[in-house]
Amino acid sequence: MAGNGGNAPIIIKRVQGGGEAGHHGGAWKVAYADFVTAMMAFFLLMWLLNATTEKQRQGLAEYFNPTLIHTTSSGADGPFGGEVQDAESNSGKGAGASTDQMAAQARDGQESGFDAMARHIQNQLTGSGAESMQKTNLLRHVVTRMTDEGLVIELTDLVDEPLFQADSAQPTPVMRELAGLLTGVLGRVKNEIALSGHVRAYPEMLIHSPVWALSDARGHTVRNLLEESGLQATRIQRVTAYADRRNRSVNPMDPNNNRIEVILLR
Repeated sequence: MAGNGGNAPIIIKRVQGGGEAGHHGGAWKVAYADFVTAMMAFFLLMWLLNATTEKQRQGLAEYFNPTLIHTTSSGADGPFGGEVQDAESNSGKGAGASTDQMAAQARDGQESGFDAMARHIQNQLTGSGAESMQKTNLLRHVVTRMTDEGLVIELTDLVDEPLFQADSAQPTPVMRELAGLLTGVLGRVKNEIALSGHVRAYPEMLIHSPVWALSDARGHTVRNLLEESGLQATRIQRVTAYADRRNRSVNPMDPNNNRIEVILLR
């Protein structure tokens, strides 16, 4: 038995594993993705054919044609022969651009015209070409700035020259002169006007704070002064009281927070 052990046959078993046994294959995923992409492109093409006119389809075909031929009737190098496809050109069909572009251009033209007019008014109100020292001193109360709403003309108190008497809505002679000056300048344009009153803060120990009533009364006082000076009452769109909620100075009790804003609306 021991002698035969050395002559025992050696058996070698070869195992052949499948190439896709580890990851179960992934080629079907790529094929499915290609199928979904193709179907999406097909439905997009069908929608495009149904939603556009013959003229638009011809323009699209010419745009994607690598051998594009320019004709005298073609427009810029773009789809639809360079023509803007609005509500009139596509007869209410398709996804062409609307008339918003033309409206935006018209709006930009109006804004540029307003900006030029506002700059002219600013030049008049900031003392450019002031006729006298009296007018120069008067215009120290005036600060102008441009906002999205329009041209803001601030009439501000000075330490030695307030616009209203003490803590009341009674205008000083300076305020009356400013109202007449504003009427002369703003009377040359037709834009509507908004007024807003602002006052400084008062001590919190007061039982009744006058900030709301005072800012409202001063706003209406300026409105009356403008109308008395000749400004059309129908042009004044609103009078707003902001009390001490929008201070100019870090110190809420600073007298510089007392001001009237006259806004020439766009």
